[in-house]
Amino acid sequence: MSHETQLLILTSITVAFLHTATGPDHYLPFLALAKARSWSLPRTIGWTIVCGCGHVWSSVLLGLGGAALGWSVAKISWFESVRGGIAGWALFGFGLIYSIWGLIRAYQNRPHKHFDLQDNGELYVFEHKHDQAVSPQNRYKVTPWVMFLIFVLGPCEPMIPLLYFPAARQSWNGMLLLISTYTIFTLATMIGLVLLGYYGISLLKTEQLERYMHALAGLTITTCGAGMVFLEW
Repeated sequence: MSHETQLLILTSITVAFLHTATGPDHYLPFLALAKARSWSLPRTIGWTIVCGCGHVWSSVLLGLGGAALGWSVAKISWFESVRGGIAGWALFGFGLIYSIWGLIRAYQNRPHKHFDLQDNGELYVFEHKHDQAVSPQNRYKVTPWVMFLIFVLGPCEPMIPLLYFPAARQSWNGMLLLISTYTIFTLATMIGLVLLGYYGISLLKTEQLERYMHALAGLTITTCGAGMVFLEW
């Protein structure tokens, strides 16, 4: 396995964990519904997997856009001899831009979705900003299938550059390996956090980290790109 592939796998694992663990919406809604509807542990985990798969597959489809771009560029004759270097620089540049965008987004305190469990057991989703009072205006009642749709429509953007690199190298095995790694670790993190919450254990306080989720993902990709460009193993 090449050092580029190793770096991509490590980055995929890190992004999957950060994207999931720093977003309470990846596990708190399942705990709320489980409590409100007296779900058993198997049913809670089952819905976590269903929604997690929808989230992952939408991210993979988004990433395939980057893969298609990389595959097209790889067919250009002059690109053949330098494609590794260009792909590495592209990954580094995307990560840097994504980090800056994430910091700007955190500074601007953009609205994000919030789940709220009412006293009557009903779960609602609406938007609000960090460090501001939650307003119930324009809220929508959440059912398991509505939650599945929310996860499908909320993919992980960093999948785009991660799949671009193996596509530029025309490596189907690399793409499948990255997709499998990202899928496994996203679902494992979701299930792990749901299990902890189900049994009343809270190890992570992610509300503050959620604001910097995109910046952290961008920093991870930047580090990966820097390793490919500046390090030789």
